[in-house]
Amino acid sequence: MVKIATMRDVAVRAGVSVTTVSRVLNGTGYVKTGTRRAVEAAIADLGYLPSGSARGLVTRRTGMLGLCLPDTGPVADLRAPVRVGQRVEVVPDHDSAGTVSWGGLYFGEVVRGAEYAAWQAGLAITVAVARPPESDARIRELAGRVDGLIVVAGTQSDGLLDHLAHRVPVVLVAGPRPAGGFDHVGVDNARGVQALVDHLHRGHGIRDIRYVAGRPDTPDDTERFAGFRAALRRAGLPVPEVPALRGDFCRPTARRLARELIAAHRAGDRALPGALVCANDETALGFLDVFTAEGYDVPGDIALTGFDGVDAGRTCSPRLTTVEQPMADLGRLAVDVLRACLADPRLPRQERVAPVRVLLRDSCGPH
Repeated sequence: MVKIATMRDVAVRAGVSVTTVSRVLNGTGYVKTGTRRAVEAAIADLGYLPSGSARGLVTRRTGMLGLCLPDTGPVADLRAPVRVGQRVEVVPDHDSAGTVSWGGLYFGEVVRGAEYAAWQAGLAITVAVARPPESDARIRELAGRVDGLIVVAGTQSDGLLDHLAHRVPVVLVAGPRPAGGFDHVGVDNARGVQALVDHLHRGHGIRDIRYVAGRPDTPDDTERFAGFRAALRRAGLPVPEVPALRGDFCRPTARRLARELIAAHRAGDRALPGALVCANDETALGFLDVFTAEGYDVPGDIALTGFDGVDAGRTCSPRLTTVEQPMADLGRLAVDVLRACLADPRLPRQERVAPVRVLLRDSCGPH
């Protein structure tokens, strides 16, 4: 068995003390340039790697932050492993349905922001998905391996999060601030949708405005529908008790809902609304796919809006009017809050609300 090099081995090879090796590895204290180079050469020669577990025994820190995401649905496209060594196939592709799971674009940005902020602080991110039936056990295990935990709202029960918060600081991302008193990072969902609906009504004179919801009981969707209802009430328009349509935040489901809406319209059972306000951009893009394919003009026949501000909304035709939230900044802010908690556990609970912007584009009409 090959002997694993230790810090003492590096010190002996470089002819310095263990303290000097530690200074070079951690970037602390003054070390002469020649001495530093000797230590770095010894590290390379011996193939030395610092022991995270040994460092953790001294600092009581792992240098890792956990990020817990909700289950994004079926993974049918991942269940059959690819067979390596096959020849290159050239085949026609007539499938335009796509397989992007709900939240794929949104969560990717949150992870990107969190990872970058962690990297800047010399930390790393471990990502876990709360996929049943073992989600509670997986998240408990994750909490035992990291210094702090970022959890997307609605992913776990408040009871479990309260239990985990006795072990590590917990920051919730998205949705309204929870009653449990956790640190929280989010956006003003309700006021963003209110401003959007106000524009549809006042700017374009649209009165029949309907809401396309996401997954039931998701915190962000609940806030957005509340903002939708408040805007209609303020405008003196009929206020629905429930959303007109219910999707799951993903593009394929939105396409199905759009086909059903068109079929009902063509059968004379239901008139098209003046506008659809969708819970997220991926839902709006799914509706746009079908409206375009079926020859409906957006915004001439129906106006369409989303929420999030994903890049696809800028490049589709027509370009998608949306409420832009700083998705990557949510991840960055969550890491900032966790670092503050780790530096001073006595800090009061923090609430960070990132701003949103209504981006007026072609899908709601001229402006």
